[in-house]
Amino acid sequence: MEAYSPECSDLDLFLSQSSGESQGRVRSDSWSSTGSYSRFVLRQRVAQLMTCVEDVSSDEDIHEELSQSIDNAFKICGKKMTSKTEDFRIHLVTWNVGTAQPPRDVSSLLLLDVPDPDIDMYIIGLQEVNAKIVNFLSDLAFDDPWSLFLMDILAPLGYVKLSSIRMQGLLLLVFVKHKHIPFVQDIHSSYIRTGLYGYWGNKGGVSVRMSVYGHMLCFMNCHLPAHMENTNQRLDDFERMLEAQQFDGESIGSILEHDVVFWFGDLNFRITDFGIHFIREVINGNRYSLLWEKDQLNIAKKKEGFLKGFLEGPLKFKPTYKFDLNSDVYDTRWKKSLLGFNGKKRKPAWTDRILWKLKSVPDDESGDSIGSDFEHVLKVNLEKYTSHMHYGISDHKPVTGTFTVQMTPLIVTPPVTVKAEGEWNADHDALISYSVAKDFQSSTWDWIGLYRVGFRHTKDYVTYAWVKDDEISFSEDCNQVYIGADDLPLDGGDFLLCYFCHNLQCLAGISEPFQAL
Repeated sequence: MEAYSPECSDLDLFLSQSSGESQGRVRSDSWSSTGSYSRFVLRQRVAQLMTCVEDVSSDEDIHEELSQSIDNAFKICGKKMTSKTEDFRIHLVTWNVGTAQPPRDVSSLLLLDVPDPDIDMYIIGLQEVNAKIVNFLSDLAFDDPWSLFLMDILAPLGYVKLSSIRMQGLLLLVFVKHKHIPFVQDIHSSYIRTGLYGYWGNKGGVSVRMSVYGHMLCFMNCHLPAHMENTNQRLDDFERMLEAQQFDGESIGSILEHDVVFWFGDLNFRITDFGIHFIREVINGNRYSLLWEKDQLNIAKKKEGFLKGFLEGPLKFKPTYKFDLNSDVYDTRWKKSLLGFNGKKRKPAWTDRILWKLKSVPDDESGDSIGSDFEHVLKVNLEKYTSHMHYGISDHKPVTGTFTVQMTPLIVTPPVTVKAEGEWNADHDALISYSVAKDFQSSTWDWIGLYRVGFRHTKDYVTYAWVKDDEISFSEDCNQVYIGADDLPLDGGDFLLCYFCHNLQCLAGISEPFQAL
């Protein structure tokens, strides 16, 4: 057997990397997605360590050094595993708005009518937003009425629209509390059409994924095919979305690779077997549990492998479809068929749903293996799952889910620190200083925007400077760029500086507020 050299062992490499002593590591574009990748590297190192243990000779000195090194490794693991857990509260809304304009008041829908709701992120998924050609073209050039309406409400409360995606009538909006913005990174969106065999976007899904304090979250807003008899098509379409929908970037491609997936929307599943009169009688008696076993989605979750692991709160609220407009009365109008005969009234159904799924741990990664405990740094708790019956602008009632995501932050400091230097006014050029983390990789497409305090979305800047083109000094500790006097606002006010990172598709650093004269 060849002599074992502890001077260049895999264990020492493992320890140096774990304790942050390695130098010159180049960050990939997906460095913020450390959760799954770091666990993979850790398991590789542990496997290499076990191989080394099997190969060592009986030399007592080597045994003692290995023992000390292993003790140090477990100390590092112990510190990681006992890191403080933080609560991150997400309020999720799904609503088929039936082409209607926003209502006057959505306080209860957004929990604004309760004292101190303490929501960190709002996820709002809408279906059947008005997509007539004139409206749709207007919305492409400007924000749609729903986005403007919700920004008007949430921006004064300290929330910023970080992302949105629109596909015809499907709209998904992400609002985040100001203090979390630098820690919500790697933001990408995607869509997939399923209407007319994949050529039309009246049905399908829109998704946004992001890293929240280093944990990968994905939100899917879907509108699946309607009618009782189309259960298989609904399931086929959703399975196709899970398999085919991809995001840009190297870190995570498919939907189910994320740490948590939230699936919601007008999923259009119906209640089978029972007649309309029995269903309405059960609803009037608030005995909803009698209908659960005949709900098509509940049935499918027990049979379909691709739905394994998707969770949902109990349906302890009235079915959310179909209602007469501006009322809480179920469908009383007779549907006209193509030949002019009266059709059947629609049976009530829980068409509007919110589900979630935690990333599965493969069997060979579970059990007693060292490092498996790292999988449990993120938990999802459903606080409340309900409908809101007093909204009547469409034949669907909105549904909300309030979640607490318990997580161990994997990112604790912003990647970029930004500061306004000196006095700012339109009489001379303005100076900006910024510094970046050691493993931060900037891009020629990065820029620093000047925003007014209380800005509404990431493109709501007054002006900006390219970090490379407008650079005036560079050092290892601090960089400086300038904004020309001609680009500064003449009216002054309270402002912020935000560093936009192209690689992470996020605002990676925000300055303290300052005044421009």
